[in-house]
Amino acid sequence: QVQLVESGGGLVQPGGSLLLSCAPSRSFRIFNTMGWYRQAPGKERELVASITIGGNTNYADSMKGRCTISRDNGKNMVYLQMNGLKPEDTAVYYCTARLSAMDYWGKGTLVTVSS
Repeated sequence: QVQLVESGGGLVQPGGSLLLSCAPSRSFRIFNTMGWYRQAPGKERELVASITIGGNTNYADSMKGRCTISRDNGKNMVYLQMNGLKPEDTAVYYCTARLSAMDYWGKGTLVTVSS
């Protein structure tokens, strides 16, 4: 069983930054892909960013240039650094990991962008 625990959400003003963290219960090296999704009220869950086992990254068009997904080998953590946040970025952000044909999800962390 795999558990993913997110942290780092909160209230931030427009234009601000947040660093989200994801701690997997197993080494992230076993996962084909890890990533971040988000779901805003009344909207479908959507991809924000992903990173493959080889280090290839992929970003949603809406977040390109404003966020960076990264990994810390020593701490076994995956991060999502978000800058220039906008009110429309308000959502619950989920860490996800794919292992073979299985997708695992964290419980999410709420990001609210508001003045």
